[in-house]
Amino acid sequence: MSTPAATLNLNGAVGAPLTRRARHGRWRWLLAVARLARRKPLGAMGALIVVALLVMAAFAERIAPYGYDDTIRGARMKAPSAAHWLGTDNLSRDMWSRVVYGARVSITVGFLTVALAIVLASAVGVSSAYFGGAWDLIVQRVVDAWLSFPYLIIILSVMAVLGPGLGNVVISLALLLSATNSRVIRGATLTAMQQTYVEAARAMGCGHARIILRHLLPNVAATIIILATIGLGVVILAESSLSFLGFGVPPPHPSWGGMLSGSGRTYMFRAPWMAIWPGVAISLAVFGFNMLGDALRDVLDPRLRGS
Repeated sequence: MSTPAATLNLNGAVGAPLTRRARHGRWRWLLAVARLARRKPLGAMGALIVVALLVMAAFAERIAPYGYDDTIRGARMKAPSAAHWLGTDNLSRDMWSRVVYGARVSITVGFLTVALAIVLASAVGVSSAYFGGAWDLIVQRVVDAWLSFPYLIIILSVMAVLGPGLGNVVISLALLLSATNSRVIRGATLTAMQQTYVEAARAMGCGHARIILRHLLPNVAATIIILATIGLGVVILAESSLSFLGFGVPPPHPSWGGMLSGSGRTYMFRAPWMAIWPGVAISLAVFGFNMLGDALRDVLDPRLRGS
């Protein structure tokens, strides 16, 4: 007869500590975020900007009052007002809506490019450092030759062959970024290979794949995360430059660089807001990712944790 009551008491006794533990874990996470914001205010500001960009890119249809190519009757080149927060352009399109949809283009290009570049750079850098010998010599000389050319010439050459488009922009920027990042990842891998756990793994008979995946990659993950975060700002700026030169995402899809190059440059003196707001968006995006990457470097780098 006392079994149900005992079961209830047992469930309550077990459930209460679990609930308190979950509550304490949530507060501990919030305290860690507050401590990071206090120690790295610029990093916290960059994180807020990055979160705002991600929200704009994910929910552009709900945030923007108009479509990116919708024309508004009788609203040609209107100054910023309550009806149009950032004004309108020469084709009577709402600038706020176009800037919001432009965030989706920049975020998509940035994340796809960085993901592809990090995969290529990790494969080249880790394998070059791990196997060494002739493979390391050949790979590093190819990287040297690739980096000897000015980056703008390489990008324009690749885009001239592939043509404009979202996928081609991602490929061209990823090829350039992967060569630069592979050097940094190779250096971090060489440092990790000097540790005793790699020697212990070899003594235990672990294969090459297990050593790379279980011992080397996790220990260079902090470097990879930092490179990816800082690289996002670089890629967004490079994509805007390509769009400004006419090699980016083709119209009518809005791109911040394309908005600066086309009507923004043509009507700069008559309607300066057409060039100001895309430029502000590019600056904020690059600033946010750079500050976040710098804060992550200070937090994740063991040599800088005490400073």
